Amino acid sequence: MTDFTTARPFAHEDVAHWDMETDVAVVGFGASGASAAIEAAAAGARTTIFEMGSGSGGASALSGGEIYVGGGTDAQQAAGFEDSAEALEAYLMAAGGPAADAAKVSLYARESLNHFQWLKDQGVPYKGTFVPGKIIEPTTDDTLIWSGSEEAWPFSEQAKPAPRGHVIQHMGWGGGRRLVDTLEAKARELGVDVRCDARVLSLIADRSGTITGLVVKIDNKPLFVRVTKGVVLCTGGFCMNQDMLRRYAPQALRLSDPIGENDNGSGILMGMGAGGDAIHMDEFFTTCPWIMPPSLVYGIFVNERGQRFINEDSYHGRVSRTMIDQPGDRVFLLADNAIFERPIDLARIEIAAVGETWEEVESELGMPEGTLAHTVHTFNRYATEGQDPLFHKHPQWLKVLNEGPFVALELNFRDSYFSFFTLGGLSTLPTGEVLDSAGKAVPGLFAAGRATSGLPRWGHGYSSGMSLADCTFFGRQAGRQAATAGSAALVEAAE
Repeated sequence: MTDFTTARPFAHEDVAHWDMETDVAVVGFGASGASAAIEAAAAGARTTIFEMGSGSGGASALSGGEIYVGGGTDAQQAAGFEDSAEALEAYLMAAGGPAADAAKVSLYARESLNHFQWLKDQGVPYKGTFVPGKIIEPTTDDTLIWSGSEEAWPFSEQAKPAPRGHVIQHMGWGGGRRLVDTLEAKARELGVDVRCDARVLSLIADRSGTITGLVVKIDNKPLFVRVTKGVVLCTGGFCMNQDMLRRYAPQALRLSDPIGENDNGSGILMGMGAGGDAIHMDEFFTTCPWIMPPSLVYGIFVNERGQRFINEDSYHGRVSRTMIDQPGDRVFLLADNAIFERPIDLARIEIAAVGETWEEVESELGMPEGTLAHTVHTFNRYATEGQDPLFHKHPQWLKVLNEGPFVALELNFRDSYFSFFTLGGLSTLPTGEVLDSAGKAVPGLFAAGRATSGLPRWGHGYSSGMSLADCTFFGRQAGRQAATAGSAALVEAAE
């Protein structure tokens, strides 16, 4: 029996016969795969999607259906917010961290309004109304929310703040399913051939390294698929592959609630086996929904040493990701009686200590005398003056914590709900070509979404909606490029 492996492509010369042929093959049917297929088909290419599951979905369908767009959308203007492509670009560069992809950020910022219109043209509905406050995603069918650290230091000093989370019109959580369904309908309308329960076992490459096809397992039988223009990998990240997490992102092993659907890193491994470079593989997003209720944002976080470590008005994912950097396996959210409410049950946050004074809370937690209490007294001293010189928490979220009794809520990495997904992946051009370690494109191979290192590549700067923005926009670029670039050379190579 022939051994097929994601670790290296199957040899083109060893294919005895081809069972299928298509111009563009898209591997994975989430938001990135659907967007890639729509653009490839619209460009006139015969397009086939291969999905290992029994239908479309992926992590996209598990999401809130929120997309990070800006530059002056109709929803932003209706709510009275000014935004520009320049401000969006500045924020995305800051949120992308020290290795932000300037070329991708610039292209996305310039095209953000056009991309939002494209989503509408595919049938994605938006009500256009704004919801104020700090929320994770609206339970109503409204559109615009603050979905990142736009108003929080240091981002507020680097880009003019504006809300940019645009949520699909959907009542309740989980609008991602409707988003994927809408894109699927458009892909099928354009004649895309959808093959579900189809597991891609291997890429196929010729002696020059050009990708010429796929080996796909359908009905328990390996089939050889000839691809005349390009393969687009849209297979998601690797948050569900323990071996890859141990190898590339060991800090994520402290967390036990991955967000994904078959996110086993197969596409990344196939791309690496074909010569593609995988970058920023240690990066991941995580969050514990501690901002529900939002009154707790007035509280302060300390680590096991009683030290504060973040401005708590930052995006909940940035705060949560910074928790992972702290010593020990838990952190504490401190609140007084004026702001305390029980956190949402989903978060699995428990009360660790209570006291009539902060010294009593400190003692009950077993911390050395003068540690936690000193932290709170220092915070209160400056909060009285309306400032936070250590971490620059915005004055609107400053509150002196002096109304007893006092409480320490425990968030620990064993029991609390810390959802996560990976951000590292294949290195690609903005147009989707997979690059090798020398920066050269692997002929015939493209990728998008969480299989790549895209717009969101720094867990400390993530904002809600960045993944779906990246998946849909750069999925489109990859699909279009695969359909139109280098096709003649691939046909010749496949002869």
